Amino acid sequence: MSTLTDVIGLLESGDWQTAHRLVQKDSSPQGCWAHGIAHIMEGDMRNAGHWYGRAERELPEASAVDQEIQLLKQQLASD
Repeated sequence: MSTLTDVIGLLESGDWQTAHRLVQKDSSPQGCWAHGIAHIMEGDMRNAGHWYGRAERELPEASAVDQEIQLLKQQLASD
């Protein structure tokens, strides 16, 4: 089982497909956030909105995806 740190590394490298596959079983708020980020990178904003809702976060503009990855990374580091 991968960790969210692994998923973040994949998102940072642009491999949203593998990140998506790995994060699908993580129902934590951070996992849902990462899942939403993967869908933003895919270009599926509707599905991203679903996962952001489950993470109790506001869906950002697609152009903010890099910032979202960094915010998620910072949150995991502070937990």
